[in-house]
Amino acid sequence: MTEGIEAVIFDLGGVLVDWNPRHLYRKLFDDEAAMETFLAEICTPAWHAEIDRGRSMADSVTVLKRQYPEHAALIEAYDGRWPEMFKGTIEGSVDILEKIRDTGRPVYALTNFPADKFESFRRSFPFVDAFKGIIVSGQEGVIKPEAEIFERMKTRFGLNPARTLFIDDLPANVAAAQDLGFQAVRFTSPAALAHQLDTIGLVQGG
Repeated sequence: MTEGIEAVIFDLGGVLVDWNPRHLYRKLFDDEAAMETFLAEICTPAWHAEIDRGRSMADSVTVLKRQYPEHAALIEAYDGRWPEMFKGTIEGSVDILEKIRDTGRPVYALTNFPADKFESFRRSFPFVDAFKGIIVSGQEGVIKPEAEIFERMKTRFGLNPARTLFIDDLPANVAAAQDLGFQAVRFTSPAALAHQLDTIGLVQGG
């Protein structure tokens, strides 16, 4: 199987970096339940998904503040304190990325990410320069798990899905990639990924 893998695509958040709005909002809420309600009902995953699709973060925050003026400061923090949602790299995963590069295979990134936040992210996480190519959803106007973003990945970088391994932490994204003919595995931890790649002989000894 290793001989059949010519390239590897990584997701970023949840695979190579620990991103979670809770890293920020636990600093702003004394009550965990209240924080979860805020993230479920105000700064929701669906609201964030539209930012990942390309809607301006600043505009999104402005509109949401009009809807929930009593939560204005908390909503503003989503934009103004965005870097605090990152806990850092997932070190074991970055090590795996480097080991794959050492095999001579090109590595790529396919990420759902706000367009207006990506360059600052790149500066904060130098490992991003390891990628031969990156597709950022916010710059494309399309997000995972929609088929179009995988098609753009394939076309833009000349990838053969059957010979490309895709790694993502969300089952829906893994399933979408598999439906389009990519080899794909779900990331649950660096140790589990190392074992999977060792099993297929891509990264020896994890």
